Amino acid sequence: MNFTLFVTTIVTGLAFVGVVTVLANLLAPRSFNAQKDEAFECGIPTRGGAWMQFRIGYYLFAILFLMFDVETMFLFPWAVVMKSLGLMGLVVVGFFLFVLVLGLAYAWRKGALKWE
Repeated sequence: MNFTLFVTTIVTGLAFVGVVTVLANLLAPRSFNAQKDEAFECGIPTRGGAWMQFRIGYYLFAILFLMFDVETMFLFPWAVVMKSLGLMGLVVVGFFLFVLVLGLAYAWRKGALKWE
C-alpha cells in the first residue's frame, strides 16, 4: 500500500512538471535580440572577459560565510522546541555552538577572515 502511494506520488509529480514545462515552451512569448546574449551586471555594461582570476581569499571568505550561515540555520528548529528538550537539549546546543565558535576561531587564526 505504501509503495503504491509512493510511486503514484512520484509519477503524478513528474507528469505535472512535464505538462507545465511543455505548456511553458508552447505558450511563452519569444523575442530574439543580440542584447539578450550579453552579460548584465547591475545595469553597468561589462568590460573584458568573464574568465578572470580572483584571489583565493574571496572564495574562502564566501565559503566560510555560507558554512556559518547554514550552521546558524540549525538553531531555528532548536529555538522552536527549546522548552520541550529540557537540560539535555541545552547541553547539546551548547556543544554545537562551542564547535561553531571553535571553527570560527580556527579560521580567524589561519587568517581566512583577513580582507586584503
